[in-house]
Amino acid sequence: MTHRVILLRHGETAWSKEKRHTGLSDIPLTGAGERQARAAGERLAGVTVDHVLVSPLIRARSTCELAGRADGATVERALVEWDYGEYEGRTSADVRAERPDWSLWRDGCPGGEDAAAVAARVDPVVRRCREEPVTWLLVAHGHLLRVLAARWCGLGPEAGALLQLGTAAICVLAFEHDVPGIQRWNDDGAGLAAG
Repeated sequence: MTHRVILLRHGETAWSKEKRHTGLSDIPLTGAGERQARAAGERLAGVTVDHVLVSPLIRARSTCELAGRADGATVERALVEWDYGEYEGRTSADVRAERPDWSLWRDGCPGGEDAAAVAARVDPVVRRCREEPVTWLLVAHGHLLRVLAARWCGLGPEAGALLQLGTAAICVLAFEHDVPGIQRWNDDGAGLAAG
């Protein structure tokens, strides 16, 4: 039996394209995001998944559906994106114009969450995935999945800053010799030439 956790970030939205912090705003996929989600489904074709957990936000639920994985999926509230509070809808560059030394990963967001709060939400999901040795698929959001991967590896949530994650990218968390780690990261199907 394969024990792994497959992560799928939602496809492109208007705000993700503009690099705006999109936390709890329920922004739909763009046409490009819908195509990305279908392409992710093609890359997952033939992969047997035992449990699918999806964020309740429309961009994640649509990605799950377009990727062909909505049947039997469970909406998991803990997988909603980071609450950006007062920085919702703003870009990092915009925030840094006011606070030049600001870091999402170190400082969090006024009126929203910090990295520790996001970790507190995802830690029970990580425990559940570790304790049931099957194949999981989690469809959610960029910053949230970066925190989740850091926690899977036993790192502090701020280590998610090191894990870049594109829209509709697929990642795989697994074990090697009983040590949790990252087997694949940020696979958007574009290959190295695109980067």
